[in-house]
Amino acid sequence: MSVPRIAVVGSYATGLTMRVERIPGAGETLLGSGYRVDFGGKGSNQAVGCARLGARVDFVAKIGKDSFGDTALGLYRDEGIDVTYVTQSAEVPTGVGFIVVEAASGQNCIVLDPGANELLTAVDVSAAASAFESTAVMLTQLEIPVAAAEAALAAGRAAGAVTILNPAPVRPLPVSLLKMIDVLTPNETEARVLAGRAPEASIDPEIVARELIGRGVKQVVMTLGEKGALLITESSCKLFPAVLVRAVDTTGAGDAFNAGLATALAQGACLEEAVQFAVIVGAMAVTKDGVIPSLPRRQEVLEFCRLHAMIPPRWLSADQASCGVTQNNTRAE
Repeated sequence: MSVPRIAVVGSYATGLTMRVERIPGAGETLLGSGYRVDFGGKGSNQAVGCARLGARVDFVAKIGKDSFGDTALGLYRDEGIDVTYVTQSAEVPTGVGFIVVEAASGQNCIVLDPGANELLTAVDVSAAASAFESTAVMLTQLEIPVAAAEAALAAGRAAGAVTILNPAPVRPLPVSLLKMIDVLTPNETEARVLAGRAPEASIDPEIVARELIGRGVKQVVMTLGEKGALLITESSCKLFPAVLVRAVDTTGAGDAFNAGLATALAQGACLEEAVQFAVIVGAMAVTKDGVIPSLPRRQEVLEFCRLHAMIPPRWLSADQASCGVTQNNTRAE
């Protein structure tokens, strides 16, 4: 089976993590433990996740010309990621994320300083044209400027790739951008914001997803935390229940989910099969501390499926079979 190719356009940020008994309230100081420095950034995490699951990954990003940036390049070399279009800037430092993890539940809160990520432009993305040649999937997020994400979606669309947007951190987006998205992967809050609703509004997730489809998104895969994921297309809606595991750290669950989804689609899986695979990969990620250590490799997913009496996706061990995902206003059969 040929190695699928995925282009990831996104962010890198060094993660500074501390574990606490509970998430602090406003103005409150708590003692923490287990401080560590990790690789982070949604784009970087998803690129590593895709590579570990067997894809060939081209990463387009901007990092600082500093020790954190040099360490990031070392990670990509170790993971076999093409860094031709990862550029270093001396103007601002590498992005940094501060992460607080609640010990008992594994829930977290994150504050991010984008740093060099804010310097990634649409021109930079356009200059990385060869990263999109023959790519099966183009995956991007919103920890970079919206103009850069829009350029990435346009480049993916022009190359005939499946375009995926993980809209985090969420912000309102123009309809012109939404129309370039084959698969949108928000959580419930992000979906409401994109649909122009209040973040805390009580509304059925399917209704919100259909509003987004009405604005031009082809398909929505909404993550529901411990409930699993919801796949909404123009004509259907299907819930994929979560895999029950003991959560240790949920920090990387969303990135693992998106990596699993992108890799399965790049391998030729149909969208339903890809969502099921993404649910499994996301569940595996919460069972370990840290993001990069929690991103599973292909063989680990096979072993997890067998341990939990689940049938592994056929593309993990057999020739790929294409069963389609709506893209570019057509359906591949």
